[in-house]
Amino acid sequence: MTVDAQPAANAAGGVRTPERVLRILIWHVHGSWTTAFVQSGHTCVLPVDAERGPDGRGRARTWDWPPNVVELSTERLRESRPDLVVLQRPHELELAAGALGRALGRDVPAVYVEHNTPRGEVPDTRHPLADRDDIPIVHVTHFNALFWDCGRAPTRVIEHGVPDPGHLYTGEVPRVGVALNEPLRRWRTTGTDLLPTLAEHVPLDLFGMAVRRVPDHLGLDPSRLRAHEDPPQSAMHRLLARRRAYVHPLRWTSLGLSLIEAMMLGLPVAALGATEAYEAVPPQAGVVSTDPRVLAEALRAYLDDPGLALRTGAAAREAALRRYGLDRFLDEWERVLQEVTS
Repeated sequence: MTVDAQPAANAAGGVRTPERVLRILIWHVHGSWTTAFVQSGHTCVLPVDAERGPDGRGRARTWDWPPNVVELSTERLRESRPDLVVLQRPHELELAAGALGRALGRDVPAVYVEHNTPRGEVPDTRHPLADRDDIPIVHVTHFNALFWDCGRAPTRVIEHGVPDPGHLYTGEVPRVGVALNEPLRRWRTTGTDLLPTLAEHVPLDLFGMAVRRVPDHLGLDPSRLRAHEDPPQSAMHRLLARRRAYVHPLRWTSLGLSLIEAMMLGLPVAALGATEAYEAVPPQAGVVSTDPRVLAEALRAYLDDPGLALRTGAAAREAALRRYGLDRFLDEWERVLQEVTS
């Protein structure tokens, strides 16, 4: 594809046709978030290299992205002449400036999307852009905005938006779904160490990237933990929707989009009470607690009572659609994009 490709009107797929179409340079970092962002209809230019490594992944392989998402080789980025650069990792400041030959925030507008909770001396961790006032920081949760020290950088919060996968829930499989990426490497961050305790009470099905070795590593046989290695998003949605409930054991991520997707599918959820979970899951939609035993008890109740699971999952779907619907997300981002580039 070329950088001049234009967005196609696609009402059925939800892709918008903005009045002023922007060319946006953005790296493929977080697939689920990008899936929502590219529905804006702006031409999103994704760098690609031969290895399709972290700085050149190009288009997604396991998500269905619209034609306004175009690839451009990393060697040709200077030709792209973007109206805006969307940054998501600290090193992209130098990466983009070097590739474009232009100073970000001065020669080309930029925004920085902060997906992550702070590392280091929390809550005193200073943001990499804290000493600049020319690049706004857009946090994906209020928790992030509260815990990062952003100094004099302009900040705002645009909460996640998730394309509705549909109310696919059947709950016919009396097991609990969980989605984690790289759970062995990220370990305590993703709450991987909590899985054996949960598996003592309920059987688990683990979905995500680099999950194949997890059952053996934890010493759990398939009756307690089964791994499903990186299925395409649509397939994972169908598989998750057959599970009776969903558990979210992550300790220190801003808000896993898999939790919101599970709620939109209609699953009842049990979430570790960390970061933004209390905001995302109201009482009628599931259970939030810092005690893994409480989560295990709730999951056991859903497995034993399909009617309870069905009612709770319906409430979870309603709550997720109300707070994390795609239209609100795209409306808020459109205002930021037009403000920053005007």
